[in-house]
Amino acid sequence: MKVKILIADDHRLFRDGLKALLEKQADIQVIGETSDGIATVKAAIEKKPDIILMDISMPELNGIEATRRIIERQPATRIIILSMHSDQRYITECLKAGAAGYILKDCPTKELLEAIHSVVLKQIYLSSQITESVVRDYVNINKGSNNAVFNVLSQREREVLQLLAEGKSTKQIAEKLSVSVKTIETHRKQIMDKLNIHNIAQLTKYAIKEGITSL
Repeated sequence: MKVKILIADDHRLFRDGLKALLEKQADIQVIGETSDGIATVKAAIEKKPDIILMDISMPELNGIEATRRIIERQPATRIIILSMHSDQRYITECLKAGAAGYILKDCPTKELLEAIHSVVLKQIYLSSQITESVVRDYVNINKGSNNAVFNVLSQREREVLQLLAEGKSTKQIAEKLSVSVKTIETHRKQIMDKLNIHNIAQLTKYAIKEGITSL
């Protein structure tokens, strides 16, 4: 039986290259591609892939939040984060969200295939390039992390922050999240108060720094 894979990345050339590579494998079938987090959650529920290869920095909903939603609704799906980020903070948050693996985009093909086959067997896989970093940083996991976005903001606040940083208006965000404009205004005020940031430009810089959006 072939391993069914969904590719989630907002760069078309990367998706095309990854798909071409995977389709050469006799035991792998690519069943779909998505370019943003919302579409990835929807495709995961509809297509029920065995594995999702997930980028972190995607529009609409970043890969960490998408991972969390998918695991809540489709726990049988295994998610491998395929990212450029080797920062221990990203790795920790992805694993906390429910990811089964984390590898870097510049890893060898052999390692990617090894990760896929490992997580299919219900194992956790970390790229050899980041394992040393994770171990080294583990003892300092709480140093300087109290103000990290995943500690300070709620899941809904992080979602609103990403959409604000991507240039969505209060009305557009309210419509997208099916809530009132007043609710979004409240979320925006809470975000700014918690972060001690008082304009959208600084919020956008913060969101990029924290990996919430790649804009």
